[in-house]
Parts: sequence; structure tokens; C-alpha cells
Amino acid sequence: MPKTIEGQITMEKTPSYFVTNEAPKRIHSMAKDIKLIVVVRNPVTRAISDYTQTLSKKPEIPTFEVLAFKNRTLGLIDASWSAIRIGIYALHLENWLQYFPLSQILFVSGERLIVDPAGEMAKVQDFLGLKRVVTEKHFYFNKTKGFPCLKKPEDSSAPRCLGKSKGRTHPRIDPDVIHRLRKFYKPFNMMFYQMTGQDFQWEQEEGDK
Repeated sequence: MPKTIEGQITMEKTPSYFVTNEAPKRIHSMAKDIKLIVVVRNPVTRAISDYTQTLSKKPEIPTFEVLAFKNRTLGLIDASWSAIRIGIYALHLENWLQYFPLSQILFVSGERLIVDPAGEMAKVQDFLGLKRVVTEKHFYFNKTKGFPCLKKPEDSSAPRCLGKSKGRTHPRIDPDVIHRLRKFYKPFNMMFYQMTGQDFQWEQEEGDK
């Protein structure tokens, strides 16, 4: 990591840290007072998004339905498939809590980041001990992408939107598969809510109360 002088904050992002077993120990030995930010979203949507990303690079891969099950007839989900395993957030968080207190970790809702980016960014800025510089005026919603874009209110430069790899249309997935995945994730989600003290309301969002 680059050297940081007083008054500076060095940030780095890598999606795989949260799910890599060795990461918490290594990061703790480097900087035990570090602040960690994790963006999480509904694990069912996340799995489909993960598959969509892979499909765009490898169109020959089997269907989502084939990869998601060990046994489709018995409804046995294949939790060893990375697209499914990554969404078992409680499992990964358990590993991190062996090295870091919950007070050093901020969980950002991926869903709220889309509908209320300024609200989620306010939490991030507070967590990092920064002034709330990024506000509503820094965002506008791109209907084509389905994501907010970042703009600089002080100049007329083009807003920065997410790249081509984001906001892809998801393939249609059998509703029965989605229902089985919701059932599979529900106990893990409940555990995650309990561990973080935050209710991300993924069940309500799905109408699966």
C-alpha cells in the first residue's frame, strides 16, 4: 500500500477479499486498525449477476439452472459453485470477525446504493470520519443502465457511469429455481442480519415473507 501522510486516507478495493480465507489474517497483520467497507446485495440477484458476467465471457457454459443444483429433482443446491457460495455472507463474515471487531466494518446495501446513493455515501463518509462532501447533487440516475452516475456539480464535464460490463440484462431464470435459491439463502441471511445488526430486507423485497 502507498505511504499515507496525516490527513490522507488510502483506499483500495478488491471484490474477492471478503470471500478469501487468508485475507483477514493478512490484512490484520498489515494494519489492524484498518476500516473495512463491504457492499452486499440480495444473494439471489448477486448469483444471477455473477452468472451473467461469466456468460458474457464464456457463452458455451451450461445454463444457470444446471450449475445451481447438485440434484435438480431433489432440489439440492450446489453451494460449492462460486456464484452461490459468495452469497453465503454469514460464513465469510465469521472469518473476518476472528480478526476485526464489527465496529471496523461497514456494510453497504447494494440495493440502497442504487435507489439512494447519497444516503449510503453519507454513511460511508461518516464511517471514515470525513465531511459529507458527496451529496444528492453528485448523482443522477441513468435509466438505460439502471444505476446512478456520478457527476461533478461544479463543472459541466460528462458524468461518470459504470462501464459496459455493468448493468447487463440478466437471462430469464426458471421461477422455481429462484424460489429454491431464496429458501436456501434465507437461514444464512437471517444469521447475517443477526451478526451485523442490520436487516437488509431481502426477503421482503422478494415478497417471500
